[in-house]
Amino acid sequence: MARSAVCGAAFIVVLLCVLMTTPYVINAAVTCGQVVTLLTPYIPFGVFGGTVPPECCAGIKGLHDAQNTAEDRRTACSCIQQGAAMIPGIDYDRINTLGDRCGSPCPYKVYPSTNCSELS
Repeated sequence: MARSAVCGAAFIVVLLCVLMTTPYVINAAVTCGQVVTLLTPYIPFGVFGGTVPPECCAGIKGLHDAQNTAEDRRTACSCIQQGAAMIPGIDYDRINTLGDRCGSPCPYKVYPSTNCSELS
C-alpha cells in the first residue's frame, strides 16, 4: 500500500518535470501546463487500473472542452505523449479508454507511435 502511494507521488513529480521542460506552443490556446494540470489525476489509473476517479473524468472533460482547434489537439497530443513516455508502466490502451469511460470521447488515440503533427 505504501509502495503504491510512493509510486503515485513519483509519477506526479515526473509529470510536473515534463511541465517545466516541455516548450509551450505559442499559437495554441492549450498549453502543456494545462494538460499536465488536467491529466495528473489519471496517472494511477493509467498505471494500475481500477476505478476511474471522478477528478480524472473532470480533467478529461476539461481537456476535451479546451481543444477547439487542430493546433490545440496537436499540442495536447504531444504533451500527453511526452508525459506518458516518462511514466514507467503506463498502459496506453488503458489511458486511451478514458475519454469513452468519462463520456468525453477523445478525437485521437495517443501511443508512442502517434504522429501528433498530423491531427486535424
